[in-house]
Amino acid sequence: MTSTVPAAGTRTAEGSALQAVLLDMDGTLVDTEGFWWDAEVAAFAQLGHTLDESWRHVVVGGPMTRSAGFLIEATGADITLAELTVLLNDTFEERIGCSLPLMPGASRLLAQLVAHDVPAALVSASHRRIIDRVLDSLGRQHFALTVAGDEVARTKPHPEPYLLAAEGLGAQPGRCAVVEDTATGVAAAEAAGCRVVAVPSVAPIPPAAGRTVVDSLEEVDLPFLRNLMTGMH
Repeated sequence: MTSTVPAAGTRTAEGSALQAVLLDMDGTLVDTEGFWWDAEVAAFAQLGHTLDESWRHVVVGGPMTRSAGFLIEATGADITLAELTVLLNDTFEERIGCSLPLMPGASRLLAQLVAHDVPAALVSASHRRIIDRVLDSLGRQHFALTVAGDEVARTKPHPEPYLLAAEGLGAQPGRCAVVEDTATGVAAAEAAGCRVVAVPSVAPIPPAAGRTVVDSLEEVDLPFLRNLMTGMH
């Protein structure tokens, strides 16, 4: 985990219950979910196996170990979990090149948070090597802290990544807004006690108590997040 942590309370927006914004990466801020599936298809093609398109919704948005384990079992591929994890990361890095398409609204939201001194953390199930590559597209200056899936004992859907991010920013989980695109990430954020904005990328996510569902990140700005915390959404 890398961090430039502000002193507790010094960057909290005045007049708002919102203390920090915690954001997922793949499928939420950057349009990488298709890249991941293509990487998985390509990796298994090297192993002599074809992936069924119906498996896509199973592997999207989850931790690497879960997705890789499922695909090994489903295909019967002769490869260990550790070997496949390296192969998938290598294949993904080759595909993303030097830059990635950001999701509509992502740049505007990140710029707003910086402009108004609202601390943000990037919280991803992706490994550090991938996060560091993607940060070249997202801009490292937008995040006071980043949490990678291979740097926590238990990744999403466990709440640990979001609890760690809130603690690192000196924020209470209940006063953090989380932006996520998958059911796995939403489950992690809600288990941590955060307020959640879901922007579904692949599979639908139903509204629920403490959870707001929107069609696009373009609907999410700083006033929206502040209102979310005070119960106006």
